[in-house]
Amino acid sequence: MDITQRKITKIAREVNRYTVRQLKKDGIGSGELEVVYAIRKNPGISQKEVCDITGFDKAAVARQCANLEEKGYIIRKENPEDKRCRKLYPDKKAENLHHSKANIEADLYSRILEVLNDDEKKELARLLDIVYSSTKEECQK
Repeated sequence: MDITQRKITKIAREVNRYTVRQLKKDGIGSGELEVVYAIRKNPGISQKEVCDITGFDKAAVARQCANLEEKGYIIRKENPEDKRCRKLYPDKKAENLHHSKANIEADLYSRILEVLNDDEKKELARLLDIVYSSTKEECQK
């Protein structure tokens, strides 16, 4: 039996929903956000590589890349090794988007943790560190 009742997953899902709603106000959808992150973490990748990372189909990635380029989040550059292929790079706006998402999450966490006193917050942070470390170890096996 799972004594956590999958609450970590449920919290993460709610935070993600909230963040996506906030970012939509800036004209960024959840799929576009995943594409931006794939490009930010792998500057100079191709659309095919974005498909591999995100699991999105070719047409969806092509649309999202076109939209993101138009909105100023990514830049396409010619691949010197293959003129038919263009490489994707994040623009400064993509970095700001990352900070924006992190700020939205941090603000939400700050508000939802107001129900805890300082000692409880410290204990929660300590326990989450332990669980996070264990998760990383387990997932790297």
